[in-house]
Amino acid sequence: MTASATLAPEALRGTTAKACRFCSAGLQRTFVDLGMSPLCETYPSAADLNHGEVYYPLHAYVCEKCFLVQLEQYESAENIFSDYAYFSSYSDSWLKHSERYCDKMANRFALGRQSFVVEVASNDGYLLQYFVQRSVPVLGIEPAANVAKVAVEKGVPTLVQFFGTQLAKQLAVEGRDADLVLGNNVLAQVPDLNHFVEGLKILLKPQGVLTL
Repeated sequence: MTASATLAPEALRGTTAKACRFCSAGLQRTFVDLGMSPLCETYPSAADLNHGEVYYPLHAYVCEKCFLVQLEQYESAENIFSDYAYFSSYSDSWLKHSERYCDKMANRFALGRQSFVVEVASNDGYLLQYFVQRSVPVLGIEPAANVAKVAVEKGVPTLVQFFGTQLAKQLAVEGRDADLVLGNNVLAQVPDLNHFVEGLKILLKPQGVLTL
């Protein structure tokens, strides 16, 4: 008996043409279908209220081979994240958490002027600013130019790019491999998981530390 023959009809949606983002197996089993939704962090202006808004299926599948729960990709990462409405520094509690994190990492791994810390999806410099205050060299990687601009104004050097293997190799060749690489609330939003994670490995020094 095939795997698909064991599924209830309501669990089968679409065809095996949908491929898992991680292992490339065919996706057939519905995890949850929440109907249609506009993109997150999109807010129509008052002038656009009488215009239509684009909705996408919020239909999550679970891969029966690796068990990754995932949505299909309907929009490019560039269209979603190149200009972004969310600024991490809006949350005071998140800032306090980030400062505590920096203190713990710096003390545990003896991070100082000789070290290098990189954050992928660094947003508005909400976290790296605390390493800057400790005189630890940092680099933020943030695709949203409007958000990255605020980070630079805080004194946090920031590349306005999407992270992946190509950028990681470029930084490593330049001697900017990292003692600490971190990413918060980013992995679940990455279209190509393997490409992204491979880049993290390339960017790390042999004895470097990664936190996600």
